[in-house]
Amino acid sequence: MLDATARAEEAHFWFRGLRRNARRWLETALAGRTPRLVIDCGTGTGRNLDWLRQLGPAVGVELSGTGLSFARAAGRPVVQASVARLPFRDGSADVATSFDVLYCLDDATEALALREMWRVLRPGGVVLVNVAALDVLRGAHSTLTMEVRRYSPARLRGALERAGFAIERITFTNAPTFPVTLALRSFERLSGRAAQASDADLRVPAAPINAIFSAALAAESALLRYVNMPIGSSLLAVARKR
Repeated sequence: MLDATARAEEAHFWFRGLRRNARRWLETALAGRTPRLVIDCGTGTGRNLDWLRQLGPAVGVELSGTGLSFARAAGRPVVQASVARLPFRDGSADVATSFDVLYCLDDATEALALREMWRVLRPGGVVLVNVAALDVLRGAHSTLTMEVRRYSPARLRGALERAGFAIERITFTNAPTFPVTLALRSFERLSGRAAQASDADLRVPAAPINAIFSAALAAESALLRYVNMPIGSSLLAVARKR
């Protein structure tokens, strides 16, 4: 899967939209302060480190050899470890991020990962999490990523609060593309294709389609300055260590 991710994440509308929103939310949360350390938990290829390092010192944590190889080939700072056991001291970071990792973890490991992010943050430190939303969107991509769960806002809020975080904001994202995603995932389930792992969602669409969806998500990002989205295929949350 990380091979397909590496091919798609620079140009694909979904990845571009995620980076746009995540960076804006972190800049708002930091309010002009430079973090002493940002830890990206489950960094994959490390692509998000490229922009996280523009905010302050940043390092990725990744368990898979494939992800480490991609990250190191691109000169991105990564360490090999589990998100359930971060190799950092208590209170050593100002920001911890998790992009589409938690939904692949079993319940016990999900709780451990969130507690580890809480542990490595200083008091008042920021956590930013992106996860897959809504069980109705299960499909072939879920099989590919070995998805354990998808989240509702209440479910994500509960997981973060149990770990000790105070929620600042949770919203759906990818609302403009939700109807298309829902139609495709529904077809996969009805046709039986949902049980067959597919990286189709990780392929960059034809240029005109990719451009249209990119523009739609850019417009959504502008709206997110003022309102939350009522529906979407992902959830984005920002919280602080109490």
